[in-house]
Order: sequence, then C-alpha cells, then structure tokens
Amino acid sequence: MKKSFVRLFVLSALVSLQVNAASLVDGDAAAGKEKSATCSACHGAQGNSANPLWPNIAGQNAKYIVAQLKAFQPGEDGAAALRSDPLMTSMALPLSDEDIRDLAVYFEGLPAAVNSVADEKSIDRAEALYRGGNEEEKAAACLACHGPSGRGNPAATYPALNGQHSAYIAKQLRDYAANSRKSDGKTRIMRDIAVRLSEEDINAIASYVQGLK
Repeated sequence: MKKSFVRLFVLSALVSLQVNAASLVDGDAAAGKEKSATCSACHGAQGNSANPLWPNIAGQNAKYIVAQLKAFQPGEDGAAALRSDPLMTSMALPLSDEDIRDLAVYFEGLPAAVNSVADEKSIDRAEALYRGGNEEEKAAACLACHGPSGRGNPAATYPALNGQHSAYIAKQLRDYAANSRKSDGKTRIMRDIAVRLSEEDINAIASYVQGLK
C-alpha cells in the first residue's frame, strides 16, 4: 500500500472517531417516518430493498442521504443534476430541504441490512483492491474513505457500503467510470478511481463490500 493511502486512511479514521452517535443532520425522525411512505415502495418498509438494483438506505449516514437526494435535484441557476434516474429524480424533485433532512435522519436511525455473503472466488482479489488499492493503475484503496469494515465516515459524507447490494454497487462504479454520475463533485474522487477499475475489479469489489460486517 502506498504511504499516501495509509495517511489518507489514518486521517479518515481519526475524523470518524470524533463523530458521536448523534446525527450530524438537524432533522425530525418522526416527521421523516410520516414522509417515507413513497420511499418504502422501492427501498422497503424498513429501508432495505428487495431489488438488488435499488440500494438499502437503512442505517446510512444522514449527511450522505441528504447529499444524494439533493444530487437528484437541479443545481443552482438551473444547472444539471449531479445524478439522474427516472424514478429517483421524480421522487426527489418535490422535496423541500426540510423534507430531505427529516427523511435522512429517519432512515439513518433504522437497523442496517443484514450482510450477504461475498463471492469466495473473487474475495482475494477484492480484498487486495479494497485494502491496498491498485498502485499500477493509481487507484486508491477503498478503505481510505469507507473504512476497513465499510461503515463509511459520516463527518466526511462518505457512505457506508457494508451489506449493500453488490449489483447496486457495481452499477454505481460503472456510472462513475462513465461520468454519468457526478455526485463526487469537484473532487472527482470516485470517478477518478472507478475509471481505473476493470469490469472484473468492479464485480469483485461490489461482491466484497456486500459481505462486509
């Protein structure tokens, strides 16, 4: 692992340790529950989707949920949305900032998905990429931002990946690589990493994080 990857991981871990159990978003979970009926149609009554192409959002950090819901809305001065999806765009458009905060805090407080099992055939390759990155392709280690167990970093708005559907993770990595998902903003961190991953790498990593605990 490159020294820069190690430094990035240590910094991320230190920031994460400073975050307490309270949500970093000022929202009303009770109000969010009342507003969540339409969300449950795709993401499940408890925030865990039965469709592997739709993400589990239960237990996801609220700052990340806020950022992603806003990413489906047009930017300032009519700028294009950072993410586009026929279903999610139509759901996110009418939401106010208050709605978004309430929903985010509500789903953050729900129990996260039960982990599935990673594909044993690709686990060695995936673990090497997740923990050490790919120096030859200059792709950073996933744990530098998402942590060794895939629980993310709420303070830095890095999402939890553990237990997420592998099919969903793989699609997001492909979307980043194709520059069709731009929710990493000006940093381009996910796009710059994803474009350096092969299809085999993407599938291996997606399966690996699905099995993280």
